[in-house]
Amino acid sequence: MDPRLLEILVCPVCKGQLEFDKTAQELCCKPCQLAYPVRDGIPIMMQDEARSLAAQQG
Repeated sequence: MDPRLLEILVCPVCKGQLEFDKTAQELCCKPCQLAYPVRDGIPIMMQDEARSLAAQQG
């Protein structure tokens, strides 16, 4: 993931900062507890495509 791209991308729900999880290939928003997939280097920034991180803490 290009660090410059990561600097300008924000969560589409809360506009908060995202963290890149290299292992899972996801952009994670801690406040919203959502993880957006990165497919072939392209972030999929749609809420419908996001995975809930809350279920992971369970």
